[in-house]
Amino acid sequence: MSLRSNLVLLLLFLTPDSFLPSLLFTHAVPTSPPITRPRILFVTDVGPDDDYYDGDYSDKHSSPPSVPSSIKPTLLPHDPQPCQYNPCLENQEPCAQLSSQTGCLCPGLSGANQPPHPPRLQGLVPVNDGDGRGKVEVQWCAPSSVVSRYRVVVEGSKGGALEFGEALRHGLVGSLEVGANVCVEAVNMAGHSGPSEFSCLRYDPTDSPNYALTVGVIGGGVAFLLLVLIAALILWKRQACRKAMRGSTEGLGNPSYSTEGNL
Repeated sequence: MSLRSNLVLLLLFLTPDSFLPSLLFTHAVPTSPPITRPRILFVTDVGPDDDYYDGDYSDKHSSPPSVPSSIKPTLLPHDPQPCQYNPCLENQEPCAQLSSQTGCLCPGLSGANQPPHPPRLQGLVPVNDGDGRGKVEVQWCAPSSVVSRYRVVVEGSKGGALEFGEALRHGLVGSLEVGANVCVEAVNMAGHSGPSEFSCLRYDPTDSPNYALTVGVIGGGVAFLLLVLIAALILWKRQACRKAMRGSTEGLGNPSYSTEGNL
């Protein structure tokens, strides 16, 4: 036996505890290839340079991908609507305050440094009852201008113009003659509006609704009286005919009665 073989046997006998387990462990290791797991790529940004994050499939605590702000939907604001403001109604909240509270749109107004536009005269209505009986009510609508007060001018009137507050849309004037011309003017710090075809009107009581109502009431009363008179006349004639027939019947039934006198 050679010297090399003897040395190998000697080493085996000297280190039996450390050499044999390692030898057995080496033979017990499987020779199959390692298992590879698929990887998921999460998109974290969208742009010219795409960056990707390699996430492990077995990582159960990873947070869901976030949507970039650049591709989030943008909520468009609602279209503003016109303010609920009627220029013909009085004692309303100013349109500027409504716009600041609700975001609505007011009609365009000329500034206080410019004379206002003429208001629109709606009507001249005679007053038939109440404290203003015999007077005429002037009704108008506000112009699209800054107004501090209104002024009613009656053509041919001996008195001066009547002034009313900026929040009012009507005013009373004295009795007017038929055909009198009435104008409404708007006034501010820059001046006043001039007369126009829609800010002036001639007084014609036949055009007012109260006049038509009065005529209708009077006409109805006259018609009712006529019906009562006709009915009374018919009843009177019927009673007269009945009395005549009753008298002729009683004369024929009495033999002692004749047209020549008593027998």
